[in-house]
Amino acid sequence: MKNLVEKLHKDFADFAKDAAAQVESGNKAAGQRARKVSLEIEKALKEFRKKSIEATK
Repeated sequence: MKNLVEKLHKDFADFAKDAAAQVESGNKAAGQRARKVSLEIEKALKEFRKKSIEATK
């Protein structure tokens, strides 16, 4: 679970960087990267939720 949390931290940082580049300078490639990593974040959050529920049982 620790690895999953570390991956989420990295993905959030990547998303923030790319999203800011799109918003601030209109970088279309950065927007595409931000959308891609947002899907990875969604999957990782679902996995975190599943593991978190298992850990509390």
